[in-house]
Amino acid sequence: MKVKTILVSQPAPKTENSPYFDLSEKQKVKIDFRSFIHVEAVPARQVRAQKIDLGKFSAIILTSRNAVDHFFRIAEEMRFKVPDSLKYFCQSEAVAYYLQKYVVYRKRKIYVGERTFPQLMKTIKKHKEEKYLLPCSDKLKQSAADSLNEVGVNWQRAVFFNTVVSDLSDLENVFYDILVFFSPSGIKSLFKNFPDYKQNSTRIAVFGNTTVKAAEEAGLRCDIMAPTPEMPSMTMALEKYIKENNKK
Repeated sequence: MKVKTILVSQPAPKTENSPYFDLSEKQKVKIDFRSFIHVEAVPARQVRAQKIDLGKFSAIILTSRNAVDHFFRIAEEMRFKVPDSLKYFCQSEAVAYYLQKYVVYRKRKIYVGERTFPQLMKTIKKHKEEKYLLPCSDKLKQSAADSLNEVGVNWQRAVFFNTVVSDLSDLENVFYDILVFFSPSGIKSLFKNFPDYKQNSTRIAVFGNTTVKAAEEAGLRCDIMAPTPEMPSMTMALEKYIKENNKK
């Protein structure tokens, strides 16, 4: 079956040069965006209950823009002045660049991973003497905790925000040729909103092994998977699939 419509379970890109817009134009398909999950702030009083003392950490591990926003929010709510000496270990260039919203980039010690947590661990291993804070949501990947424990670094998890299922009730009678997922939470949201969901002819695109596993455990058929050596991005995987199916 040809692909005419795609729903990406993420917010719409904020930049005009998104590869999704290029994909839509080149392949003549309609691409909509909708967050299947969203984050809600954990108040400072609940953070204190986790026995988090921001002053005892010499380094911070930032895996997302949400982690950046909520770390500085909590620091402000706790009236904690973030020291210039704090070292930032960012999972990707996008996260590191986002730091400029809060700090003078050139005056800070910032270490940047290539894209994934295992890649960032290569840098963290070289700085075992630091005391690390890992601000995250309530849905921290176990693999991240395992990696830090295996290396033997001194670290503490801090839940600064929660991942919450979004209300998708307005999509009940709206159908797409492809649904795109990037996390197990997105799969959970689909069935939380639509417990009787049947995939039928809808193609499911998934990014990452944990998302594949969650989809398969939910009884979904994964038709498009990324990243792969040949297709490192979701848009590349979608384009390949569309080209192959729409020429039939």
